[in-house]
Amino acid sequence: MSFSAASPEASSASHPLAPYGWDEGWEAEFTPYAAQGLLPGRVVRVDRGQCDVVTPGGTVRADTEFVVPRDPLKVVCTGDWVAVDAGGDPQYVRTLLPRRTAFVRSTSSKRSEGQILAANVDHAIIAVPLAVELDLGRVERFLALAWESGAQPLVVLTKADLVPDPTGLSYLVDDVETTAPGVQVLAVSAATGEGVDVLSAVVSGSTSVLLGISGAGKSTLANALLGEDVMEVRATREVDGKGRHTTTTRNLLVLPGGGVLIDTPGLRGVGLWDAGQGVGQVFAEIEELAEECRFHDCAHGSEPGCAVLAALEDGSLPERRLESYRKLLRENQRIVAKTDARLRAEIRRDWRLKGAEGRAAMEAKRGRIR
Repeated sequence: MSFSAASPEASSASHPLAPYGWDEGWEAEFTPYAAQGLLPGRVVRVDRGQCDVVTPGGTVRADTEFVVPRDPLKVVCTGDWVAVDAGGDPQYVRTLLPRRTAFVRSTSSKRSEGQILAANVDHAIIAVPLAVELDLGRVERFLALAWESGAQPLVVLTKADLVPDPTGLSYLVDDVETTAPGVQVLAVSAATGEGVDVLSAVVSGSTSVLLGISGAGKSTLANALLGEDVMEVRATREVDGKGRHTTTTRNLLVLPGGGVLIDTPGLRGVGLWDAGQGVGQVFAEIEELAEECRFHDCAHGSEPGCAVLAALEDGSLPERRLESYRKLLRENQRIVAKTDARLRAEIRRDWRLKGAEGRAAMEAKRGRIR
């Protein structure tokens, strides 16, 4: 039997793609393409200019030749919903349906290009291994990208069995919760099963993406959620807890409890990409304090009446949090400035103004010395 999004048989609940996240919204988006005789599908894997697309009739291998935009953020990505040929040989992806969310990071390219890692994601699961010392700055970086993507972040502390002391584990969870306001933090052990059922319940019925550094235990966690050893797993080095890349492509897999999971390769670099709102959400307490500053454009440096500096002095705001906030804001500003001529001009004017103020201060100081 053939299916199209416009046919009575293709109601969102009974549609063959329902296990992959097909719903009434996607059905409505696809209606114009159904009239053209195209088939809906979700991209489950991309490599070498081709992709595996699950369609109502099964998984097909499709070429992305007709979807090669100049904008690297509009390339076909795992998690995308697409329209493909109905029985062509070879088959082609003809168009992408508008994305609901997109997880994007900056590349190491000097052209400052963005790289899309996953599309149409509901939950961004940030895997943080307890086999090594917590890097709260990295957690904040991942969270900024997750919030900016439009997905709901979720921090999973993996390998919890390596911290047998319940009190010590609770302290680690508290540290991350302080770093991740508004985000659920779960301690999970794929080895013992601790926390896996809770995580499964949270992501059930949605699209989730697993993110983290190499060696964070993402593939092991994916296998635990899938209930079988689908993803290859390699041991981490005992010296530094780092792992080798086990997952080399982004794969979309159906979860037994409903919903789908996108497993990703370990990320060595997690550069921000126009993530100003995401940074603000990660450091919500600092943003709230800033609203109480005397000056609306307070830089939280040495201005009088700065509520942020007052919180720093009374100990309610950790210095590490403020430094991390400043660092991510500066980084994000540099990235945005590379693609925004107006912002570049504003930054140059600001640099010139600060330089002139510095020179004037030095001249005044020299005059007093004389």
